[in-house]
Amino acid sequence: EERGVLPQLDVVLSGYQGSEGIGDVIIDAVARVKAANPDAVYACDPVMGNAKSGCVVAPAIPELLRERVVPVADIITPNQFELGFLTRTEPDTLESTLDSVDAARAMGPRTVLVTSVERPEREEGTIEMLVVDDAGAWIVQTPHLPIKANGSGDVTAALFTAHYRRTGSAAEALARTTSSVFDLLER
Repeated sequence: EERGVLPQLDVVLSGYQGSEGIGDVIIDAVARVKAANPDAVYACDPVMGNAKSGCVVAPAIPELLRERVVPVADIITPNQFELGFLTRTEPDTLESTLDSVDAARAMGPRTVLVTSVERPEREEGTIEMLVVDDAGAWIVQTPHLPIKANGSGDVTAALFTAHYRRTGSAAEALARTTSSVFDLLER
């Protein structure tokens, strides 16, 4: 801000929030960037955990994300487990996941990318990602790679946000992100 670069920023991206205090810092930074550049967007990866590990953040973080951070986001990139935590729902089928996405969008974000979608009706040995914005909903399926890849959600959030910002198309951003992340994880 002191260097006058905020008007040049077009995206703020946040991920893991280790304490309650960081929420205030993020919200303030987003407000400052958007004041300097009204076209800027805020993308929040609401890191809380996953279906296998459960919630791995401090007990106050899910409420902080749900009540204060997610409502100011334009884009959120939760995994299916985190989507359920945010919306107090249990997304497990395509229909229930879409209903949970609608609940998340009602909180404020217009674009929701759901990673690690595991619904019972998908083909065995696959995993999916789903994105919804004002233009529609798209889902993509890849083979499930049986590895634990710390940071894959971070890469996914960053790539999706960059592709979506550049193209304006959630479908194209989903396709490009999925291709890149799958190739990265496969290697």
